[in-house]
Amino acid sequence: MTPDADLPLDWAPHVDQVVPWSQTVPQGPKADRTMREIVVQRPPFVAGLDLPYDRSLKVTMDSALAGLAQLDLTHGRKLGALHQLLLRTESVSSSKIENIEASLGDYAKALHGKGANASAVSMAAATHALADVIADAGRTGQLRQEAMLGAHHALFRRHHDMAPKAGKLRTVQNWIGGSDYSPRNALFVPPPPDTVPGFLDDLFAYANRDDVPVLVQAAVVHAQFESIHPFTDGNGRIGRTLIHAVLRRRRATKNLTVPIASGLVAHRDRYFDALGAYRQGHARPLVGMLTNATLIASHESRRTASSLHEIGREWEDALGGVVVGSPESRLLRLLLAEPILTLELASQQTGYSGAELRHGIDRLQAAGVLTAKGRRSQRLWTASAILDELQDLTVRIETVTRRADAAEG
Repeated sequence: MTPDADLPLDWAPHVDQVVPWSQTVPQGPKADRTMREIVVQRPPFVAGLDLPYDRSLKVTMDSALAGLAQLDLTHGRKLGALHQLLLRTESVSSSKIENIEASLGDYAKALHGKGANASAVSMAAATHALADVIADAGRTGQLRQEAMLGAHHALFRRHHDMAPKAGKLRTVQNWIGGSDYSPRNALFVPPPPDTVPGFLDDLFAYANRDDVPVLVQAAVVHAQFESIHPFTDGNGRIGRTLIHAVLRRRRATKNLTVPIASGLVAHRDRYFDALGAYRQGHARPLVGMLTNATLIASHESRRTASSLHEIGREWEDALGGVVVGSPESRLLRLLLAEPILTLELASQQTGYSGAELRHGIDRLQAAGVLTAKGRRSQRLWTASAILDELQDLTVRIETVTRRADAAEG
């Protein structure tokens, strides 16, 4: 999606700048080893900028925020478990945009500190990073660089290659696409590393304004962060957490995190094109895409919230009723937030252990609520009804997004 050349600019475009370049260690073909200059793209300073928008966009943004508020008000307090489930759904979708995928079983193992593959560990780390940034924005009422750096540290502190760089701004030139050895033929070359702190100061000044439409602010904060590309890796996932941090800081959400990334991953190429359009001076495509993703994710999340209520009732019926405060009762409540359990987690969260807890788990297995997986030393219990609903939520968001795009096209 390349903007029409005749389309008027609605944002300050990035500016090309020629800067010196040399490899620290000569590698790759001669063309890489002999490069002495590269062209970087310097983003504008945005702290004082405003995006012009028409009534049509305003109405759509207002509708998206109203749907988000309704979901948060109706289900956020009554069904606190929904927050954990949606948070994880968002994290999984955000990781998929970066081609990081893992099975739900491996993802759960990683979340619970069990052995899992590298993709699952990365996905679990992204979940913790997302939760940390959102919580900090809600608690402090600010988007803070310290929280961003902390999230990056959470994302990479256990990564075998990136651990030394976890939570630290880049000190080298990076680029997207092209050669592995130099920015030759790169799709995008961010500004030089020495400019990153200044650009981030400007970005966070914009992020903490209160006179900007919420979804415009969220889109610009995300796009500007991606243009600065302040880390050597993880910029996409950290950048998408800032969308939710803006929503929480501006009180568009108070309890829940909707899986907006599920709408973005539905058209991954279109999403990247919108980021490219932003660099050319066209911010509206990304604002529109984020607005539609919010609208669809909120609507489909309400359906999931209703389904979770129904699943809870079906479980109680399958068990023939449960006694309040019993292991079974507490396990059922826990499963709405933690559909994949370990024995340690179940004991910690229910307050039961030993034979009592085992008996409760056995009853849930017999009723078809839980399914045991793995060897005894790595035993997990899964609530497939919840996992299936979360998978269906992702599929519905992606499907509705594609249909909406097709209708517009």
